[in-house]
Amino acid sequence: MSFFPNKQKQKKYQPNLVSLMTLCANNYMLLTKLLAGNEQLHEQRQFCINESLAYCIKIIEVTRYTSVVTIEQQSIKTISDAKIAKLFKPRMEIRLYHDARMAEVIKSQDVRQIKPRYDYPNQHMHQQDEKQQINQFLHDWLHLCLSMGQTQVVLES
Repeated sequence: MSFFPNKQKQKKYQPNLVSLMTLCANNYMLLTKLLAGNEQLHEQRQFCINESLAYCIKIIEVTRYTSVVTIEQQSIKTISDAKIAKLFKPRMEIRLYHDARMAEVIKSQDVRQIKPRYDYPNQHMHQQDEKQQINQFLHDWLHLCLSMGQTQVVLES
């Protein structure tokens, strides 16, 4: 018997695998629309949302079954302080699995290998469902680029 009768034992967070897989499949579909089937190494696409906001998608790796792209928010207005500027330039690295037709965030803001579940509280103050939230954030970015973005394709030689 506990001295604190109202204190309930908290359940451990369990990731919803179906929800995460569906989200990754949707992200793959949206990314392939944005890339328009052209996946050349070092190709870069810029989506201008308005006069002060743009997103840049760059293909950094292409293999037979996977591709890796980065997507970065770019503020067109310059910010002098480098630390503050980094906060306003979120960046993600996404791996596209062509055979499974899924896209998963593999790196976000210098955090590599995002776990599906974190104990809370933790040293870096990640949320329990950090992986789900980051992939949802990517989903929102991709929708914004598709609905409001005007594209500019840049090929590097």
